[in-house]
Amino acid sequence: MHPQLIVLLLALLLGLQPVTTDLYLPALPAITESFGASMGQAQLTLSALLLAFGLSQLVWGPLSDRFGRRPILLWGMAAYVLASMACALAPNMAWLIAGRALQGVAMGAGVMAARAVVRDLYPPAQGLHIMSKALTGLGLIACTCAPIGGVLTDWLGWRVSLLGLAMFGALTFVLLLWRFEETLVRPNPHALQLRHLWLANRDILRHPTFRAWCALSSGSYLGLFTFLASSAFVFTRSMAYSTTAYGLFMLSMSLAYIAGTFWCRWMLRRTSVQRTVGIAAILTLAGGVSMAALAHAGQGQAWYGASCVLGPTYLFMLGHGVHQPCGQSGAVAPFPQRAGTASALNGFLMMLGAFLMGGWLGTQMDDPVMALAHGLLLWSVFISVVAWTLVQRHGRPLSMATPDKAPK
Repeated sequence: MHPQLIVLLLALLLGLQPVTTDLYLPALPAITESFGASMGQAQLTLSALLLAFGLSQLVWGPLSDRFGRRPILLWGMAAYVLASMACALAPNMAWLIAGRALQGVAMGAGVMAARAVVRDLYPPAQGLHIMSKALTGLGLIACTCAPIGGVLTDWLGWRVSLLGLAMFGALTFVLLLWRFEETLVRPNPHALQLRHLWLANRDILRHPTFRAWCALSSGSYLGLFTFLASSAFVFTRSMAYSTTAYGLFMLSMSLAYIAGTFWCRWMLRRTSVQRTVGIAAILTLAGGVSMAALAHAGQGQAWYGASCVLGPTYLFMLGHGVHQPCGQSGAVAPFPQRAGTASALNGFLMMLGAFLMGGWLGTQMDDPVMALAHGLLLWSVFISVVAWTLVQRHGRPLSMATPDKAPK
């Protein structure tokens, strides 16, 4: 496959996450009102998606190590299209929550396999650059999702907005069927044996390099999730902006993230990955601290508005554009023989954290602004501590990462 085709396919597969969340978020308040649902139920449509997404990767990963990436991707994308159509036709909130959970299961195949494909095709250092390019593509996809979701919800209703997910899934499925070639050279015949699974996951979890990079990518994603899960209510409820305006705010977030991925590649050409991550953590912490400070200072004040939320979030998103490609590539780098399993475990831990964070946010949405500010501060501090300690100590340069030896 041509390198540009690989980057495009990776961007589409990794882009399943922002498409499934960002296109949906502008419609979330309208869905809540349509079904007469509570804030907790609304958050459950995100939490169920992410928990299913995380758990399913623990299954998809070993399956892809055993049978290859291509069949897993095709089955997963076909299921994603069907689940998206079920969500668009949901007659009640329970149906929608179930449909979102099925979406999460199917989405797990695409995102997990994308990370594994990078490790199949490239050595760790080059894989980091490829992952950064793919995540730039993810950012470009995310740029369009929230504005499109907002316009569709305002003009045609939330059901049409959710049909957009099925269309994206169908397009990705056709491209995979037409152009994607198998990347796993040597399938592992022992990948589905329970003893092998136990030993593989145990060894991966014990690896200090995996733990360092997994903690970084998880913390960075959880900060993003905190913004995604609360921002619709912050802007459309607390600040009374339209869903179209909210979509434009989300577009600006994506642009900041894209700038972060470009800055990541620029830094990596000039210094080490550890130093790159450490510098990015300064921006991350500045974003979290300023968000919390402005939220507390602006309570009840006329000057407090969208810019007080957007400015700190831009800083966080610039750092996120560095932490995600470095963290995801670094977590899988030491495991060329078990890339699917390592990718799945990393994804599961990220989504488990998001599920727990979603549960907490559901109890705090009486004041969405404070929920967002406190959540972003928490994860900004966590990311900074990990970047300045664990990554510096154990996040060895990816070209020097010690490869694994799969258990027999």
